[in-house]
Amino acid sequence: MAEKNTNKHLENKIVETLKTVFDPEISVNIYDLGLIYKIEIDKNNVKILMTLTSPNCPVAENLPAEVNEKVRTVEDIKDVEVELTFEPPWNKEMMSETALLELGLL
Repeated sequence: MAEKNTNKHLENKIVETLKTVFDPEISVNIYDLGLIYKIEIDKNNVKILMTLTSPNCPVAENLPAEVNEKVRTVEDIKDVEVELTFEPPWNKEMMSETALLELGLL
């Protein structure tokens, strides 16, 4: 049970960190945009499955690297792997209410 609590605490710290990474074209953080599909934590090793707003996104190389760098700064993280996927394709229904409000879509 202690590991679950530790993982939840780490996941919360990771989410806070991901909210400091912004899509440069939309100016909303990638977590609220719905670009983060999954966060897996195993013995303080983190795997993040993410996407981009489109496969032709100009930050296709930079954004996953920035996610990797920033998540590595979270205390107690040993290793980070960021995997990019386009399945399922991102769409605006994946955005949080916060993102929709920021973009004036609500």
